[in-house]
Amino acid sequence: MEAWLTVLRGDPLPWLLAKETPAVRHLALRRLLDEPPDSTAVRRARTAAMRSDPIAAILAAQDEESFFEPRHPWPKYRGPMYSLTFLYQAGADPAHPRVIRLCEYILDGVPARDGRLGPGVDWQVHCLHGNTLAALIAFGFASDERVRRAIEWQARAITGEGVLSWPLGRTTGLGFACGYNSGLSCAWGAIKALLAFALIAPAERSPVVQRAIDQGVEFLLSRDPAVADYPAGRQGKISPLWFRLGFPFGYVADLLQNLEALVAVGSARDARLGNAIDFIVSRQDAQGHWRNDNAYERRTWAPFDNTHSTSKWVTLRACTVLRAALG
Repeated sequence: MEAWLTVLRGDPLPWLLAKETPAVRHLALRRLLDEPPDSTAVRRARTAAMRSDPIAAILAAQDEESFFEPRHPWPKYRGPMYSLTFLYQAGADPAHPRVIRLCEYILDGVPARDGRLGPGVDWQVHCLHGNTLAALIAFGFASDERVRRAIEWQARAITGEGVLSWPLGRTTGLGFACGYNSGLSCAWGAIKALLAFALIAPAERSPVVQRAIDQGVEFLLSRDPAVADYPAGRQGKISPLWFRLGFPFGYVADLLQNLEALVAVGSARDARLGNAIDFIVSRQDAQGHWRNDNAYERRTWAPFDNTHSTSKWVTLRACTVLRAALG
């Protein structure tokens, strides 16, 4: 038995692999059983997932007159950029025509001046930019020049290298600083940026991207992730959302996504994750399942979960992190 399974109070694998939830089954096959993307089981699960909610509902929404307007991340959580993020988080097929269409629509809005994603120069923040960048990379656009420029912009917006030629907006500052966090460094932004950079193969990361990753890891581990007392702006205190494990994600992050980001960039066995790992383990129920305490069920095109319900999505996330951290 793999070590991570020994800390669970029950075996969640049969539940996660059930065919009635094909999107979860698809990702569980890949993340927990190491099935290759072209295996028969993975292909069948992915095909079924594309025909089922929540993925099917997001794809179908492209027929709504309001879906593509305005070219802006708002309204939350049904606009193009959020929808792209949720499709990525749900494991949508990159080859699907509507996924490709959505990627191209967003890339068509990239300003030519500096490569940042989205309209204008002021709204971009590390969190939303990182979310969109991660989806575009995962959906096969990493070699697209517009995405390459967006990767470079996000990295330089973190490290400050070449900032005179890479101007920042009023909401985005160096070292994960954010106007929405009173100009302080934002851990949510750092998490989203790292999750995007992690999708770039190490051998293909530019030096500035690697330095941005290193800076992100240093920042996220400068506090105990189990406490999450990162700089807070107007609130002046730790956001309770850190401790409400949820799915899917917009700009908010929780303690588990902090671990996902650190694991993704190679810090899975860092001893400083110990308290956060213990926190995640403590949140399981008697069956080795986790609850979704932030589900956005009335905000997305179709619900992933109901808030406070036992969740395959959160359980999959927890198991993926525990497997990486514990072996």
